[in-house]
Amino acid sequence: MNLPKKYIINAVTVLAVTLFFGCESNFKEVQKINFSEFVPGSDVDTVNIKYTDSGRITGVLKSRKMLDYSNLEFPFTEFPKGIDVTLYDKKQKRTFIKANYAVSYKETGIIDLQGKVKITSETGQMLETEQLYFDQKNEWFYTERKFKLTDAKGVSNGQGIDFSKDFKVINSQRITGELEANE
Repeated sequence: MNLPKKYIINAVTVLAVTLFFGCESNFKEVQKINFSEFVPGSDVDTVNIKYTDSGRITGVLKSRKMLDYSNLEFPFTEFPKGIDVTLYDKKQKRTFIKANYAVSYKETGIIDLQGKVKITSETGQMLETEQLYFDQKNEWFYTERKFKLTDAKGVSNGQGIDFSKDFKVINSQRITGELEANE
């Protein structure tokens, strides 16, 4: 049986269109299977967390928003509306930290503070910068960004600094300003 070319071309076109649209919906389903949603395990408004060690308060964290991504392979906690933290040393001396945004990485123990970061010690020392990292394990702050450090000796500006949470040890780079020297 010989069919005219017109019928053969129409049959091939219908078959091709059917296969194309049939594969399209299957392809989208396969894409959905491989897509993992990036959603927090928990979403909390207004947090006030107290950290303790052997019954002694070591820190208080306050934030208007906390997103916990502990459900991911590399878990972290995000504070998109900023944080207000008070750290206590063993003698209960306080260090105050404020930032517009923060991310705490659980596996590394590093906290990334961003946006108008301000750290003030109980003795009046103050550091201001746009981004600062805090190593929780070593209780050490550091940044490569520009900073302003104010204390009883004066005001200094620079780029790149690292220091202990109590401001007793400070290592700064590319520093300018007026400081009172002990001679």
